[in-house]
Amino acid sequence: MRSQSKKNASANQVDKFRRLARFVIQHHFGSRPARMKYKSAGLSNFVFETNHAEGDFIVRISPDKGRVNAFIKEQWCEGAARRAGIPTAEILETGFSIIPFPYAITRSVDGVEATGHPEREKIISELGSLASKINSIRTHGFGETFDWSGNELSRNETLKEYLEGEFGYEARIETLEKNRMCEASAIKSLRRVCREMMTLKTRPSLNHGDLRLKNVIVDTKGKIAAIIDWEKATSNIAPHWELSIALHDLDIDAKQNFIDGYGMKKKQFSDIAPYIKALNLLNYTDSINAAASAKDKKALERIRMRFAGVFDLYSL
Repeated sequence: MRSQSKKNASANQVDKFRRLARFVIQHHFGSRPARMKYKSAGLSNFVFETNHAEGDFIVRISPDKGRVNAFIKEQWCEGAARRAGIPTAEILETGFSIIPFPYAITRSVDGVEATGHPEREKIISELGSLASKINSIRTHGFGETFDWSGNELSRNETLKEYLEGEFGYEARIETLEKNRMCEASAIKSLRRVCREMMTLKTRPSLNHGDLRLKNVIVDTKGKIAAIIDWEKATSNIAPHWELSIALHDLDIDAKQNFIDGYGMKKKQFSDIAPYIKALNLLNYTDSINAAASAKDKKALERIRMRFAGVFDLYSL
C-alpha cells in the first residue's frame, strides 16, 4: 500500500483503472459500489477506497501482469498472520481472470498510519511484540518461494542455499567493495560473519520484511489495528532478517523499545547482532546500485558515512 504523488498517474489512467475497480467490486459483491475514491498510484499499484453495502474495501490493481504472484503471496502471509492472532487488513480476494490485470480486494481498517502518532514509544513496543509472533510462524524453504507457492523445486532448502543463490551475498559484498563503501577490514569481517551464518542450523520462519511504522495502522489511542503491506514478506532466518530491516532507521530509544517488546534479552540480542548488522549492510546494496547507476555521488557518500560508523555516539 505504498503511495507516490497522484501526479504520477494521468487522469486517463486513473479513469481506466477506476472502471476496472468498479467492475471487480460489482463482480464479487453483486452490485456497484456507492462510492469509489482514487487513493494513489502506488509504486506498483493503482489504489481505490470503496464504500459498498457489504462494507468498506480497498481495491488494488497492478498494471504489471506479472504481479499476480505478489498478491497471492500477500494473501497467504496476511492469512497466516491473522490466524496467529496478529491484527491485519484481511485480503478477501486476489485474481487475474475477470479483468486483464492482477487485483486484490482488502477489507478497510479504521485508523491512521502510525508514523505521526504521539504514542510512538507504545506503538513500537507493541510492534516488537507482534514481530515476535510473526517470526514464530513456521514456513518451508528460505527466500521468496515458500508455502504460498505450489512450486517446490525452486525452494531453497537451507539458509546456505539461499544466501549463496537467490540472495547472492557474494555479489552484494562485491558491490560494497567496488563502490568503496567499507574499509577492507570491514569487508573481511563481513565475509567471516556470512560464512558463520551459513553454518547455522535453523528452520525458516515468516518475516514481514518491512516492519516499519508506515506499514502499521493504529487507532486513536495508539493501539495497533493492523499490520499491512506484506509485499516484502519472506521465509527466512528469524529474528535476524526481520530485525535487520525493522531496526535500521529507528533511533536508539526506539530500537530498545522494539527489542523489549520482542521479548529479547541482552545476551540473546548480542549473540545475533553480527548477523543483523551483516544483513543490514548487504540489503543496502540495492540502494547503492541504484545510486551508482544514477551517478548520484551525494547519495553514495551519505551511505559511506553511515557505514563508517560516524553516527555511532556510544563507542570509541
